Amino acid sequence: MSRRHQVVYLAAAWCLSYPDEELIGQVPLMRAALTEFPGALDDFDEVLAQLESRPPIEVQGTYVREFDLGKRHALHLSYWTDGDTRRRGEVLGHFKQAYRQSDILVDTHGELPDYLPMVLEYAARVDMSAGRGLLIQYRASLEMLRLGLLRDGLPHARILQAVCSTLPGKSPTDEQAVMRMAGYGPPTEAVGLDPYDPRLLPVKGT
Repeated sequence: MSRRHQVVYLAAAWCLSYPDEELIGQVPLMRAALTEFPGALDDFDEVLAQLESRPPIEVQGTYVREFDLGKRHALHLSYWTDGDTRRRGEVLGHFKQAYRQSDILVDTHGELPDYLPMVLEYAARVDMSAGRGLLIQYRASLEMLRLGLLRDGLPHARILQAVCSTLPGKSPTDEQAVMRMAGYGPPTEAVGLDPYDPRLLPVKGT
């Protein structure tokens, strides 16, 4: 897989993580790496500009409000498919198993193994094939998150679009199109109550 994918995945992992001082200090590195590839910086520029220009306490507060205090922008991929149901434990075990098959020990830092920044960093730094396979498998979750961020006017939506653009097929335009992509009709229940299961998504060739 291309170095461009590695750079996009790692930059996305950092931009979707809690913006502590260490991460904010990586902004010049992200800019330099993304600039290597035509157009790659465009999808990240607004988020990076906020990290550079706003006080850390302000960007941290925004992050907590948008990503930690509610489920509208949940960064755990299996939340979108299994919610807080019992079967989610089996799904999380699937992520752990993927990590165990790598030659490098993956430290989850106390996070659930389906945490999107962790999956992206795993793909970029440890096993591109396995990590990208997880992203393809949970493509519908990525698209639901992207649409939620877009609906709420958050610049992170473009970062999700950058990630989705590395995967097979075009991004759906709305939630019902996500359901059709996943092979299901329009959802009749809330998120986490069987609207669709992206594990059933066909894996198309690149």
